[in-house]
Amino acid sequence: MSHTVTVRIYYPLQSPIRSPETEGTIALRTDADWNTDVEPAAVAEDGTRFDFPVDLPGPFRYFKPVLRRGGDLLWSQGENWLVLADGPETKDVFPHFLPDTTSGVSDILHLQSEHGPRNHALRIFHPPGYTENTLARYPVLYMQDGQNLFFPGEAFGGHEWMVDETLDILDAMSLVRAALVVGIYPQDRMADYTKPGYEDYGRYLVEEVKPWVDGNYRTWTGPADTVVMGSSLGGVVSLYLAWQWPEVFGNAGCLSSTFGYQDDLHERIEAEPKRPVKVYLDSGWPGDNYEVTRTMRNTLRSQGYQQGKDLFYLAFPRARHTEDDWAMRAHIPFQFFFGE
Repeated sequence: MSHTVTVRIYYPLQSPIRSPETEGTIALRTDADWNTDVEPAAVAEDGTRFDFPVDLPGPFRYFKPVLRRGGDLLWSQGENWLVLADGPETKDVFPHFLPDTTSGVSDILHLQSEHGPRNHALRIFHPPGYTENTLARYPVLYMQDGQNLFFPGEAFGGHEWMVDETLDILDAMSLVRAALVVGIYPQDRMADYTKPGYEDYGRYLVEEVKPWVDGNYRTWTGPADTVVMGSSLGGVVSLYLAWQWPEVFGNAGCLSSTFGYQDDLHERIEAEPKRPVKVYLDSGWPGDNYEVTRTMRNTLRSQGYQQGKDLFYLAFPRARHTEDDWAMRAHIPFQFFFGE
């Protein structure tokens, strides 16, 4: 039995900043016939949204937006998009058609606090097409230990998390929404990520870093679209941030976290009302904070968190406390938080 899904393409053909390179008309090609245009069934009055009914005779269909410009046909950059019969009735797509030489990981930025000496280095990753398709907004992932995320020359032991490459692959697989990443470099890791220093660090993120990011990038600003994540002590401070400011950080990713070393999270979670946040916990074994992570899992469950709903816990046999191991499994919390 066939099924119809509406593919909704957003692209600024009528944008005030349009150029001759991006003027034209939008159509769709599918794997039913890659050589034939599918024309939109409806176009928004402002010329920025194009609706295409796509028939699925089976469980899935691949498609790709195309831009016709004069006699030229530009295929959208990147992999083909995937739509599933058992997925949402409407799929929103924000394509780009020109090679992207501006997206990627930014140079190091410094954000001086207006309230004290705190001055953290940041790197921002924005996905391909960010500059061309100005209609797209993005969820934001704030990650601790920014020096370990993108470049082996900065990372501990020369081993980076490959965050940008992993998110690009997941996006190409149609598994996640594209996201911005803010990598925050610690000033004093031990002080920033443990009690009581994480209180001042948290206020800096909430009152200065996040408003600056939201003011300078096209972001979704609500807690459901804002993730904080880290490993080891970075996982501890990430859970603290979501617990302390659930109206800001609606998701916390905590890998191999050193719970109980210098924090009061167990006591607070047991004594305080349940927060409306999603939590990802994991560890390796043996060691790698396996026991304290399982204990935190149990503490959260006792407060009403449910596995697969607002809690996702995993343990990895023989996984170690290293950047390589965290890089290998970072795709799992990315899918939990940003999965379509």
